[in-house]
Amino acid sequence: MQKSALPEVSGAGAYRGLAARERELLDVPYVHVVFTLPHALLPLCYRNATQLYTWLFQASAAALREVAANPRHLGAEIGILSILHTWGQTLVRHPHVHCVVPAGGLSPDHQYWIRSKCAGFFLPITVLSRVFRGKFVAALRRAYVRGDLDLAGATERLRDPAQWHTFVDALFETDWIVYAKPAFGGASAVLRYLGRYTHRVAISNHRLIAFDGERVTFRWKDYAHGNQWRTMTLTAMEFLRRFVQHILPRGFVRIRQCGYLASTCRTARLALARRLLRRPAPPSMTSSTPPAWHCPRCGAPTVLGPIISRLQLIVVTLGFDTS
Repeated sequence: MQKSALPEVSGAGAYRGLAARERELLDVPYVHVVFTLPHALLPLCYRNATQLYTWLFQASAAALREVAANPRHLGAEIGILSILHTWGQTLVRHPHVHCVVPAGGLSPDHQYWIRSKCAGFFLPITVLSRVFRGKFVAALRRAYVRGDLDLAGATERLRDPAQWHTFVDALFETDWIVYAKPAFGGASAVLRYLGRYTHRVAISNHRLIAFDGERVTFRWKDYAHGNQWRTMTLTAMEFLRRFVQHILPRGFVRIRQCGYLASTCRTARLALARRLLRRPAPPSMTSSTPPAWHCPRCGAPTVLGPIISRLQLIVVTLGFDTS
C-alpha cells in the first residue's frame, strides 16, 4: 500500500481535511493565484465582512473560470480550491484569497484534458485583475441599490448617492492586485502548501517573542524590503484589537471549491479527469494551431486565403456570367 504524502499537521480536523484534499489531487502541475481587495474597501469590511468576503470568493473564482473558458487563453473548464486569509504580517486587515488551481482543465465537450499552452504560464494576470474588479464592483453596486450595506461610522458619508458614486468610480482608477506565484509542481508540493495555509490563524506561536504584561513583541516579514524579518511591539490592547478583527463571522466557510471541484459534481468530474489524463490529447489540443474545418461532402480541409475588400471582389469577379 502506497504511503500517504500528507505533511505533519496538528489537530484531527486539519488532518482529515488534508486527507480529503489528497484524494482530490490530480497528477498535473498546480498554480497558485492570489486575489486581494484594495485598501479603499477596508472601511466597509468592519460592518459588512460576510458580504465582502463572500464576494471576494465569488468574484475571484468567477474571474478564473471565465478567463480560463475563453479559447484565446485556455478554453477549458477548471477547478479551484480557494482559501481566505484576512490578515497581513502585522495583523492589519488585508483580505485576500489563495487559489490553488490545476494547470489545465476539461474541454468544453468533456472529451479531452487541455493543458496550459505555455510552460510556466497559466492565465493573463491583467485580464484576471480587471474581470475580478468588474465582478466585485457589480456585486457591491447591487447591494447598495438594495440597501443591503451597513453604512455607519467611517462609511456613513457613503449614504449620500453622489459620494457613493465617487467612491465606486475611484475603484476603477487602479488595477486590483492579482498575483500569480510560481507553479507548485506536483501533488506533494500542493499538500505541503495546504498543510501550512488551510488551518493557519492570523499569527502563529513561533512569531511571538515576548509579553511583559503590558506589551506584546512579535516578528513579522517585511515583503516590501526583501522579505526581511523585523520585530514590532504593540500594547496588549492594540495587539488584541488587531487579532480579533480576523475572527470570521459565525458559520463562515473560509475554504471553498468550485468549477469541477464543486461538491455537486466533484466525484464524477475528478474520475473523468483522471481517465482523460491517461488518454493522449489530439493534435488540435496540443498545438496552438486552430483545428481545421472539413467539408461535410468531400471531407477536404478548409484553405484560408487572403481577406479581400468588397471593391477587390467586384474587380476580381467582373465579367463573370452569373446567369
